[in-house]
Amino acid sequence: MNATGKITIFLMLISYGLGQSAWGQGSDLDDILEGFDQPTEIPRTDSELDEAISGFATPQNGPDKSSVLPGEDSPFPMQSRLKISGGLTMGASYNFAHSQPLPGETDYRGLSRCRSALDLDADLTLPKKWQARIGGKVFYDFAYSIKGRDEYTAEVLKNYEDEIEFTEVYLQGALLKNLDLKAGRQIVVWGKSDNIRVTDLLNPLDNREPGVVDIRDLRLPVTMTKLDYYHGAWNISALMIHENRFNKDPVFGNDFYPGTTPAPVEEKLSTGIDHQEYGLAANGIFEGWDLSFYGASLYDDQPHREITPTGVKLRHSRISMAGSAVNIALGNWLLKAEAAWLSGLEYSVDVGPKSRLDILIGTEYTGFNETVISLELANRHIFDFDQQLEQAPVYGQEDELQYVLRLSHDFYHDTLQLTALLSSFGLTGDDGAFQRLNIKYNWSDAIAITTGIINYQNGNKTLFKNIEDNDRLFAEVRYSF
Repeated sequence: MNATGKITIFLMLISYGLGQSAWGQGSDLDDILEGFDQPTEIPRTDSELDEAISGFATPQNGPDKSSVLPGEDSPFPMQSRLKISGGLTMGASYNFAHSQPLPGETDYRGLSRCRSALDLDADLTLPKKWQARIGGKVFYDFAYSIKGRDEYTAEVLKNYEDEIEFTEVYLQGALLKNLDLKAGRQIVVWGKSDNIRVTDLLNPLDNREPGVVDIRDLRLPVTMTKLDYYHGAWNISALMIHENRFNKDPVFGNDFYPGTTPAPVEEKLSTGIDHQEYGLAANGIFEGWDLSFYGASLYDDQPHREITPTGVKLRHSRISMAGSAVNIALGNWLLKAEAAWLSGLEYSVDVGPKSRLDILIGTEYTGFNETVISLELANRHIFDFDQQLEQAPVYGQEDELQYVLRLSHDFYHDTLQLTALLSSFGLTGDDGAFQRLNIKYNWSDAIAITTGIINYQNGNKTLFKNIEDNDRLFAEVRYSF
């Protein structure tokens, strides 16, 4: 089936679901849907503000806990100040569209992921209303042992078989009445979009299995120091990023890797003052709408190939970004827009640094019972476009269109959620696309089960070349504590 046909069928399925939700009051389906409600907080608040002020409530009764340290004579022992949370997850993916590989190629048919994972967070309440967090995660993927480790490249085993790392590790608290500090490994979200990155450039992403989960679950924390100043409706954030961390992309030998040869060696950046990244944000929250302005000096998460005296290397160019974002709530509608001007972008062909303007518009509608529909469209325009950018290995365009259409519906008193998502580069997916359908069931407060299917579509973009055979089923069981 061609690209247009796949997208047409996907849109028809969404339209059918909406028709049932809106008009089928006497149907069996509506008997299931009856009485479910999914509140949406409008207007939305900026997540950075939420992060900065969360957990700083003062007790209403009893002595001030911040005035005593935990110890033998303390009425507030360490157990009351320390909270341990986390989860155990077992997830699997099954590839059903791969053809028999050629001799010497890895066979990705069937089981491609069978991963057990543990994540832990230790949150400590400190005197004077300060807080600390230490988080970490570890996973092991049994699929490689089950299918035979000799079948995979060293790069795949290194990046996919097992992993252990710190996640969020930080200290936060108030320096002054209106000035907060948060220092350590953390995630800071810029912008209003839920599906497309325009101004949200501070944290890299884990792209090793594209499309299976949402952006909010892909962000990787980085070490930074952030100051937040509050005045009236405004919050001013200034930050310095100390850790040069970039996207986790598919590696040579993986079924999402776009090439047939290993990538050049990636140049490592030192942690000196010259390689620090900087950001400044102003966020205003008003009745029915909110507005943000951003500015940053960062390293591009997407590397480019560059010829050096020691050979070809992957380098990350230093870029500057100035942007803005807005949310407007109008009844059941939430309107959103973002814009970002990027300069200093470099590519894997010698055309010199370029500038790009990214613009996004989107809407979210909650007027149907227990249903959320969202549509986001973005265009990326490269100024002073050079025709060489259209050639390998860049495959760039002067104007690149991306859109994401999403439908979510809750059943059984919010215990079951159905989500259908279409993500496309180009109007008909000519530059790459995927469609995902997944169901999440909250078995209990602690146990959640997710299962779904994802269909990939080849495209002109580098990361979408030759991936249409990667269609897969996926499932996950998570126990949270």
